[in-house]
Amino acid sequence: MADKASRALVIYGDGLMPFLSRQHTNIHKLASLGCCGFLALRNAPLGENEDVKVARELAQLLDVPCAYNTGEHDHTDASAIFQKSCMPMISERFMGMKAAFCTDCSIAKSFGKDAGFTVTNVHELMEGNVTSGHLDQDKLDTPILASRLLKLLGLQYGDVVETNENDLVLVHVEASTESFAANELEFVNLLVGEIIEIAQNAPKISSRLHLSLVLSYGSVPENESRSFLTLSPEKDDGNLSMLYPHQSYTMKEGKILNGIRHHHPMLIAQWQEAVTRRDMAQVFEFEEFKKHGGNLAILAERFIHEVAFKLWKAPKYGA
Repeated sequence: MADKASRALVIYGDGLMPFLSRQHTNIHKLASLGCCGFLALRNAPLGENEDVKVARELAQLLDVPCAYNTGEHDHTDASAIFQKSCMPMISERFMGMKAAFCTDCSIAKSFGKDAGFTVTNVHELMEGNVTSGHLDQDKLDTPILASRLLKLLGLQYGDVVETNENDLVLVHVEASTESFAANELEFVNLLVGEIIEIAQNAPKISSRLHLSLVLSYGSVPENESRSFLTLSPEKDDGNLSMLYPHQSYTMKEGKILNGIRHHHPMLIAQWQEAVTRRDMAQVFEFEEFKKHGGNLAILAERFIHEVAFKLWKAPKYGA
């Protein structure tokens, strides 16, 4: 347990997991340094488009009550998710938490503003080196971005400023198109590398920075629902199948949840020097996390609460 509140940087690669390879060495290094596991999502409604998917999965990641919970919204209109629910501010939910949201995705920006984040463009933090809506690998200036993101958390010049501007900074990078996804994932890979290097060279920062990397699979076709990328144990057809207990990610407030997606979860690696456990996972891969990860699976909606606990903005949930 840390003796001071942490500052959290969350990097969320929305739909980037299918494009990950062994060449993304910084992402795999983070997995080897920290504690790894899964965030289980709810099933997507039929007819959902990409914008609604982005908003719905962000809502789960931040545990924001939205219209998707009731099934009342239009599955082709992302704005309906916001308009049909009273979205509480993140500062109201987590003891005055100050939070920033960095993204170039218009739907995510709307979501962040409605949820009470201070919203900015990723490319604006990179001094204009990225002028379009896409992250061009040849124009990436991740050292500048890394230092600016840490500055937003009061982590700069190898030290910790106690009068910090934010407790939490969330960076959202979307796989806008398949053709740009490789560049966007390389951007995440380089950014993670810069953050790790800064933290490892500054003990005061590494002891206070709680870094989370979340990669999701994005939209999953129905015919892939029985993929090997599944969290649930393989059950036989005999009577012994009834003896398998419900996994914690299928429950909330002691009740069994319906509509949990047991396949294609989000993958997460978390690292804070001398605070997070270090498990046996060596690479950022599904099977590696399943065999050697230390966190197993939790409901995606519990993620923000676990992070807020590290910031001393929420009580501990579970064991």
